[in-house]
Amino acid sequence: MEFFKKANVIRLKSYHDKFMLADDDEETVYQDRNGTYKNALWTVEIAETGDAIRLKSCYGKYLTASNVPFLLKSTAKKVFQTLPNRLDSSIEWEPIREGVQVRLRTRYGRFLRGNGGLPPWRNTITHDVPHRTATANWVLWDVEIVELQMQGHENPKFKPSRLSPMTTPNYSPNLTPTEISSATTSPGSDHSSKIEIWSPKVELNNNYDSFLSPKEGRTIYYGIGNEKGEVREGSKEESFIFYGKSVEELKEHMKQQTGLDDILVCCRNPLNSKLYPLRLHLPPIKNAMHVVVVPSTFQGN
Repeated sequence: MEFFKKANVIRLKSYHDKFMLADDDEETVYQDRNGTYKNALWTVEIAETGDAIRLKSCYGKYLTASNVPFLLKSTAKKVFQTLPNRLDSSIEWEPIREGVQVRLRTRYGRFLRGNGGLPPWRNTITHDVPHRTATANWVLWDVEIVELQMQGHENPKFKPSRLSPMTTPNYSPNLTPTEISSATTSPGSDHSSKIEIWSPKVELNNNYDSFLSPKEGRTIYYGIGNEKGEVREGSKEESFIFYGKSVEELKEHMKQQTGLDDILVCCRNPLNSKLYPLRLHLPPIKNAMHVVVVPSTFQGN
């Protein structure tokens, strides 16, 4: 909580390296890789109890945990921007620190979650109770302080514009030091503040840094097949950059990408086009790979 008490404006980045944005319909929220939109800025308010925060969008509306199911029979509930008549528990989020990241819990024990996988889940934000290993990390968020609390000075006003990038001086989304100086000043004032970036990139050791090096990655193109290995005709391959080195790592990453749990990752034999499960090793050369994700009940062609 102490971390949020010194923050005036923050940005939240999900496990999928996407920022939480307030949609310009002034009602919904979503994820986007571009965090330079002003819609990615959230003003922090400390709840009267002192153990929770409220997050207000650039439209002056609060991040709200609703009781509306995201999908029929789904345990995930929708998250909205709302302006309630009174400030109740639906707009309060309790920060729970986990290493250099944070989980945001509702008063009812559910967590803010940035979803991955295929539509309709992709880029959505819900609140839920983590119940699967494959999605347990989706409730973790990186927090970036864009503006510190300035005692005795009026907070800057942000005009709601999804198309206008932030104009914070000296800001770059690629910077990773814990603090970078910035001449962030309020109109008519000579006072300055600092931007503090709270990101796991700051605390990575050298081995992990080299593991994440873009030179080590390979592009994975994937489709989703049924128990017979058949991929829906006309479906487009999705892709991502994979930095791991083992089949098991790729399998776990595919679970996160697709939202599926009990799966096999297969390659296609170039001679007869039949699928075969990857079980032991990935090809040592970091060339692009084309794979098909199938249920674990797949028996081969």
